[in-house]
Amino acid sequence: MQGQFIWYELLTTDTKAASDFYSKVAGWVGADSGMPGIDYTLFNVPGFEMGLAGMMALTDEMCEQNVPPHWLGYVYFADVDAKTDEFVKKGSTTLMPPHDIPGIGRFSVMRDPQGAAICLMKTIMPEGPMPPCPEPGSPGTFGWHELYAADGAEAMAFYAEMFGWQELSTHDIGPMGTYHLFGVDGEQIGGMMTRPPQMPQPAWAFYINVDAIDDAVERVKTGGGQVLTGPMEVPGGDMIAQCFDPQGAFFALVEHKS
Repeated sequence: MQGQFIWYELLTTDTKAASDFYSKVAGWVGADSGMPGIDYTLFNVPGFEMGLAGMMALTDEMCEQNVPPHWLGYVYFADVDAKTDEFVKKGSTTLMPPHDIPGIGRFSVMRDPQGAAICLMKTIMPEGPMPPCPEPGSPGTFGWHELYAADGAEAMAFYAEMFGWQELSTHDIGPMGTYHLFGVDGEQIGGMMTRPPQMPQPAWAFYINVDAIDDAVERVKTGGGQVLTGPMEVPGGDMIAQCFDPQGAFFALVEHKS
């Protein structure tokens, strides 16, 4: 589990509208977490009680700082405090220092040296057997992690050192530069590249698995979202589309080649 993405979180301006949108586009079920003192929504794939993502409203402070709606990814580490210190020593900024969520775990929110936000987390394992989870790659799960960095090669080197991610291969993508495929224990989990000029700042993008990309794109449009690119085929045969949800959070969809 070390160095793996384990959680995804949407911070947005309208949680009810966002819940309705992702329920239609990704097929998720949204429900209140029941955590005292916080309005937090859990998303899960129908038929599975184990959540795969969460959602909360942007704080007043974030809104005052003009932080837009966005998705965050959480990467597992057994010692969040030590890894947070490592990030800082390598030029990262601490957006939220390590702290505990009772009964859930401990986490911090970091901005890497190039400006992309990412979270570090250690979860508290529940007593007894784990609830069943949907199969990796099945509709509604997250299927790819993509970093648009200020410098793709430097970002790859940074995360290889911090997370132990391996650069599995590189691909020339023409005017857009080099695409760095990375993985954990030899298994591909994502890619990195230098961000295009039109992207205002470095950021992570998270791809949701769908069974039919054309249908999913239509659900994005009818739900009030915006399709930026795609559907288009990428090397290997998968089909992808990159989108904004109605509140402006960037996300993506992927249909895996059969």
